[in-house]
Amino acid sequence: MIPLFVLMAIYYGESIQRGSPLEWQRYTAIVIFLVAAVSDGLDGYVARRYRQRSALGAILDPIADKGLLLSGIITLSISNWSQVDPDYGKFPAWFPVLVITRDVVILVGSAVLQLLIGKVKVKPNWTGKVATVCQMCAIAWVMLQLRFLPLLFVVIVAGIFTFISGVIYVLDGVRQLQAEGHAHARVD
Repeated sequence: MIPLFVLMAIYYGESIQRGSPLEWQRYTAIVIFLVAAVSDGLDGYVARRYRQRSALGAILDPIADKGLLLSGIITLSISNWSQVDPDYGKFPAWFPVLVITRDVVILVGSAVLQLLIGKVKVKPNWTGKVATVCQMCAIAWVMLQLRFLPLLFVVIVAGIFTFISGVIYVLDGVRQLQAEGHAHARVD
């Protein structure tokens, strides 16, 4: 569903640029995004409820989650969704850079932990969950063209929690390295 969402979102942004917005493209993008998000949540619920977890599912589910979230953030930072007020139509450039950087740092850090100590203990943190919810709210803010708070305020809140959660995950990785004796290795 991600490629279909991106396609509709970009086409809608182009229709805005031409000065003749095709609202059916916006509604289609929103519906695709919602169906993808709801089906992902439902899939996770069913897997937990009926204890139908698999090694492949444990890998693919977070990839699908991140793929949907990142596709929304990236697409809505390159495609303006507002003809009336461009400040409400797309994300500032720093927002996708922050989100992608945090995810890359976590991914690289996990790989380093795996290489150095042979295991990675990723403990979900409440700030990471709040960051995800705030990022989803920011995406909804643009797609639904909500205006009762400035988009920049919503993006800043999402950015703060994204940054804090990244710092917490890095500190947790450093603690894991210290516990295994790798953080203060001496070079002779």
